[in-house]
Amino acid sequence: MSDIKKVVLAYSGGLDTSVIVRWLQETYNCEVVTFTADLGQGEEVEPARAKAEALGVKEIYIDDLREEFVRDFVFPMFRANTIYEGEYLLGTSIARPLIAKRLIEIANETGADAISHGATGKGNDQVRFELGAYALKPGVAVIAPWREWDLTSRETLMAYCEEHNIPVDFSGGKKKSPYSMDANLLHISYEGGVLEEPWAEAEEDMWRWTVAPEQAPDEPTYIELTYVNGDITAINGEVLSPATVLENLNKIGGANGIGRLDIVENRFVGMKARGCYETPGGTIMMKAHRAIESITLDREAAHLKDELMPRYAKLIYNGFWWSEERKMLQQMIDYSQRYVNGDVRLKLYKGNVIVVGRRSDDSLFDESIATFEDDAGSYNQKDAEGFIKLNALRMRIASSKGRNLLED
Repeated sequence: MSDIKKVVLAYSGGLDTSVIVRWLQETYNCEVVTFTADLGQGEEVEPARAKAEALGVKEIYIDDLREEFVRDFVFPMFRANTIYEGEYLLGTSIARPLIAKRLIEIANETGADAISHGATGKGNDQVRFELGAYALKPGVAVIAPWREWDLTSRETLMAYCEEHNIPVDFSGGKKKSPYSMDANLLHISYEGGVLEEPWAEAEEDMWRWTVAPEQAPDEPTYIELTYVNGDITAINGEVLSPATVLENLNKIGGANGIGRLDIVENRFVGMKARGCYETPGGTIMMKAHRAIESITLDREAAHLKDELMPRYAKLIYNGFWWSEERKMLQQMIDYSQRYVNGDVRLKLYKGNVIVVGRRSDDSLFDESIATFEDDAGSYNQKDAEGFIKLNALRMRIASSKGRNLLED
């Protein structure tokens, strides 16, 4: 007999997690608590309550986490200019530590013995959920049905529903997308279907948040973003909350064909996977943040951030948000943002984000020194001679000792 009496399930209300509710009830003879997170996925989450009730669930959590998601996870990540493998803005990855955190909180509140999720055994999400859970509650039990059951396709899931009297009207009311999708305020992802062939172009009707760049307006859209300590606080002078900032940038960027991405990425579990992503607001944020940093960050501080960023991105991608090393890096990143204040002006045009202006009271840009006109003696160009000779010294010595620096 199982020692597990109560399980908290990350519940979307879709086919997979509805099957998991019944499977947990019958396989473990346990009570199931459902948790549905509103991360701004653009779909109504409240219907999950009725679906869970129909499955006999008594404790149902539906939480609006949009502000916490952007304020405490997306914004800190963007302070680091975080990109995985040169392209991916980590839209799915950054949502998982928050879901794991809330799963553990609910487990503690309800006295649950275990948590459960619907991530498959092939993907990264199982790692992210479980690393987060173990970090926050070391002794928690984790049930991952896709690693235990023999239900391997949509057809077998539907057959299970029929056999176990699970209502599936909600899953068949509209044509199912051929893609596996995940959405939150930062992005929407697409996998599966024709995308499993890396040579095949994504179908135009797949994209949901952005117009095709060639169909975007013929006139550019100008916006001005205000930064305080590395975070956007206002758009065009209007002060907005973190989640509202991202909501607005998604709309503006999507209307201008910004944020589409088609990549093959290296999953932590070892395989390569092709995915398409729409991250309109995030794409704008990345360009603008680098622009305000360009005038406010010291050169070596900026270069150090760039050197550490791939490590930071890998930690998030692989599920180590709650690790000591990520927190250490975050403290350094946040310290660097003390003077990242000011405004960035952008021109958005047919899929492009173009920086056209930046200003800051904390700017390190000195016009009197950088000018190509008369600098009135603020910079002595003769100083460059000794600087160059000192930097060349080790190479001059090597060459004078007979070393051929032309050799490969």
